[in-house]
Amino acid sequence: MTNKNLYLPFEVDFKELEQFPKTIRKNNFFELIYIVDGTGIQVINDNKFQYRKGNLFLVTPQDVHSFEIITPTKFFFLRFNEYYVKAGSQNAQSETVLRMEYILQNASHRPGCILKNQIDKPLIASLIKNIISEQNNQQIYHQKIIEQIVNTIITIVARNIALKLPKNIKETTGEMVLEILHYIQENIYNPKELKSEKISSHFNITLNYLGKYFKKQTGETLQEYIANYKLRLIEARLLNTDMRINEISDELNFSDESHLNKVFKKHKGMNPSEFRKRYS
Repeated sequence: MTNKNLYLPFEVDFKELEQFPKTIRKNNFFELIYIVDGTGIQVINDNKFQYRKGNLFLVTPQDVHSFEIITPTKFFFLRFNEYYVKAGSQNAQSETVLRMEYILQNASHRPGCILKNQIDKPLIASLIKNIISEQNNQQIYHQKIIEQIVNTIITIVARNIALKLPKNIKETTGEMVLEILHYIQENIYNPKELKSEKISSHFNITLNYLGKYFKKQTGETLQEYIANYKLRLIEARLLNTDMRINEISDELNFSDESHLNKVFKKHKGMNPSEFRKRYS
């Protein structure tokens, strides 16, 4: 595996490739990868997703990824780090900055195209086309214009990820609950770390206050949120990967495949295999 560093606040790159570099990469920055044209398979954290024209992927610093190209592919890369997000929000309240960081980090367990909002797909395509044009023409103020477009793209990405956050999370939501949500995301594969006692101890608050505070801020109890978050991960694996049910069960620490089937059917009204067949 190779590690790649970013030495500028952000950088854009456009490449047409018939074969992606063989090395599996892990970056110390965020990377947006847009498919201008072509087909193939994105491999991220051992999950696979068939890509095509118009797909947009967000690779976070926690992710390990590569591409298997089937037909020659035109890739657009936009790389930026968390300091760029902070610098771009200098005049914003710290809660807004934290929210943006949390939203971006929250994508790390979401394989596949992150554009869930249909109206954003043509908008992203147009913005990226404009960046490529500015890069090629190099007219006066082109760098400043590119920077403004980059900010817009990052904001649109945050909106698409935010669509899947708890319904009560707003711009004014307190910083602590965002930190709790981020903690849950980081430890979703380690159930011992997700016990209420462990979380209350980690944040140095009482169990009683944790329960009331979390419910008030998100509209869900702590355990409801964890369960619903796991369900979203299961859905993503079913729709965007070829993982078997028992593999998903092992990854998310269910006692066995039948336990996952029972939990999934209780919430979705069908078992995982039926869900995959109906919605893939």
